[in-house]
Amino acid sequence: MAIKIVTDSGSDIPKEVAEELGITVVPLYVQFGAVSYRDGVDIQPDKFFDMLRQDSVYPTTSTASPGDFAEAYKKLCPNSDGIISIHLSSKVSATYQAALTGKQLVSDLKCPIEVVDSRLVTIALGLVGITAARAARAGKNMHEVMEQINQVIPAVRAYGLLDTLKYIAKGGRLGQAVTRLGSALPVKPLLVIKDGVLSPVGVSRTRAKGIDSLLDHIRSVRNVEEVGISHSTSEDELGSFLEKLKAVLPNIKPTIAKLGPALGAHGGPGAILVAMRQELGKTDADLGTGRKQMTLPSMQSIREGIMQHMPKDTSHPFSYQCKAAQV
Repeated sequence: MAIKIVTDSGSDIPKEVAEELGITVVPLYVQFGAVSYRDGVDIQPDKFFDMLRQDSVYPTTSTASPGDFAEAYKKLCPNSDGIISIHLSSKVSATYQAALTGKQLVSDLKCPIEVVDSRLVTIALGLVGITAARAARAGKNMHEVMEQINQVIPAVRAYGLLDTLKYIAKGGRLGQAVTRLGSALPVKPLLVIKDGVLSPVGVSRTRAKGIDSLLDHIRSVRNVEEVGISHSTSEDELGSFLEKLKAVLPNIKPTIAKLGPALGAHGGPGAILVAMRQELGKTDADLGTGRKQMTLPSMQSIREGIMQHMPKDTSHPFSYQCKAAQV
C-alpha cells in the first residue's frame, strides 16, 4: 500500500494527470441560479465559460462539504498507509477548513490523515499535488511525503493575467466603485500569489503589453524546474503564448490545464496563470540578496494607474478589498 493524495478541483490538475498519478480530486461547486454543478464533474470549463458569457445570472461558488471529504477519505483508507489532503489557500477559500472537518468526521479510520493548507490556488496548488503524488508513487512514507510538500510549497511562484476586471469585481474581490465600473475599465490586471492571497502587481492598457509584463515576471524567477499553466483563453492565443514562453524557459514542457469553473467564475474568460516550481534548495529565499529583488507596486500606485484610464468625469473612489472566496 502507499500514501494517497487528495486535493480539490481548485487545483486545476488535468484529469489525465490526476488519473495517471492516482490523485483523488474532490469537486468544488458552482451555481447558476437554482442549479448547482460539481466542478469538473457536472460541468466542464468550456461549457462553464460559454454560460458565463451568455447567462444573465452571475454564478456563485462554494466549497465541497465536510461530508464530501469524509467520503473520499473512507474510500481511500482501506488501501492506503495514509492520506495527505492538499487544498486551496485558507486565506481565499473555506476548502481547507471543510477538509479538516471532514477528517474529524472519520476519526475512527485506521489510517492517518494530514490536511495541508497549500497557500496557493489553481495550477500552483496543482504542482504541489503532482509533486506529492510522485513522491508517494516512489514509495516514500507519510513523513517523507509531508517533508517534500513542506519544501515544495515555498518553492512555487505564480503570476496571472486577467483580460478584464469585470468578473473579479463581480465576485466581490474589489471595492464597490470597481464593481460598478469593472466591465468598462480598459485595463488588464496582473496578479501574483503572495502570502496565500492573490495580490495585484500591475496593470496594462493592452493585452499585448499584459502578456509582455507576465513574461517579464516569469523571466525574473530563477532555477525553474517545472511549470504549470491554467488558462481560459483561446487555443490560438495559448499557442502564441507558449511560443513566447519557450524563449524564456526553453527546456521545460509545461503542464497545461483549463481554468476550472470554481475559480474561473472570478478570473473570467481570457485568463492565463503561470506557476513555476523552483529547484528545491534554490528558491528565492535560499538565493539571498545576491539577485535583483522585484518589488510589488503599492495599492495606491495601482489605483492611480487604473484611475488614469477611467472617464475624466468619473469621481468614484477606488478601493481594494481582499475577501475570502466562497469556494
